[in-house]
Amino acid sequence: MASLPPTFVKGFHDEQAVQKMEYRDFGKTDMKVSRLAIGGATLSSLFGEINKTTAIETVRLAIKNGINYVDTAPFYGEGESEQLLGEALKVIPRQSYYLATKIGRYSRDFSRMFDYSGKKTRESVEKSLKLLGVDYIDVIQIHDIEFEEPIDLILKETLPTLETLRKEGKIRYIGVSAYPIGILKECISKAGPGHFDTVLSYSRYTLIDETLCDFIPFFKEQNLAIINAAVHGIGILSNNGPQPWHPASEKLKNQCKKAAEICKQNGVELGKLAMYYAAQYQDTDICLVGMATPELLKINLDAVLNGLNEKETQILKLIKKEIFIQGNQHWEGVEIKAYKEWKSKNKA
Repeated sequence: MASLPPTFVKGFHDEQAVQKMEYRDFGKTDMKVSRLAIGGATLSSLFGEINKTTAIETVRLAIKNGINYVDTAPFYGEGESEQLLGEALKVIPRQSYYLATKIGRYSRDFSRMFDYSGKKTRESVEKSLKLLGVDYIDVIQIHDIEFEEPIDLILKETLPTLETLRKEGKIRYIGVSAYPIGILKECISKAGPGHFDTVLSYSRYTLIDETLCDFIPFFKEQNLAIINAAVHGIGILSNNGPQPWHPASEKLKNQCKKAAEICKQNGVELGKLAMYYAAQYQDTDICLVGMATPELLKINLDAVLNGLNEKETQILKLIKKEIFIQGNQHWEGVEIKAYKEWKSKNKA
């Protein structure tokens, strides 16, 4: 029988479910994290309206069943996700979960979207503590650093402010996130050894893009905890298909729609295949997934804990062989281009 993680709380957890979950050492931290983790973007209206009562129940059910890592950000609904999580976590023992949030990205409005200053960083952490209803945050991540060019401000102001907050006991570990992976390596290298504890890459090890693999040796050399987030490619890899706002090209969206159609015709959920595929890659510590309903929680837990049945395995092989055959496909640069164009038009 597997040993229970330090987050296990007798009388609160479903012990049998916790025994089934895989837990991993998290880089150089003292954390032992569940293979499947909760992503907070869908716990807000960032991608569309949600049922808050259902979302709160889902978070509580996930933690009770052994998921012990929860990630959010002020950007997700401009505090909405953090507030919802604060409500969900009220009745949950603090020992039973690790909590991660972010600083740096705040709004969908370009004029208020980013602020990596030391002053804003401190204000953001203080606000997050209040919204989440906790005395400390386990991991604070600098959010989407590719939008701050050059990254000098992040190294000279953001990071030192976070290190001060760590000394004050308000945060425990410091991480960094971005969609382009090259900027993550640059930032970590320029900061020097020991400054970062975690690295979050999203939509970069999925059924359509495995760019993350090229950077794993560097991240491991730095002894960083590696988080693979958005393994469904921000919803593009699901039977519901890509939303109209998705930044992927029409060509890639059409491929995903074809894969979804094959899955639906065969009574298979593409999202489960995507979850399973990402979880098989052993060089990441966490697969971080948005789950705002018990149905989605069940699908993702099933993929991680039980794998695929024979039909699902056949469909996965089919879509990899006949649809997703072009190597790494992504939308890197699309959002940065839009932001730069806005900045250029709105220069004082």
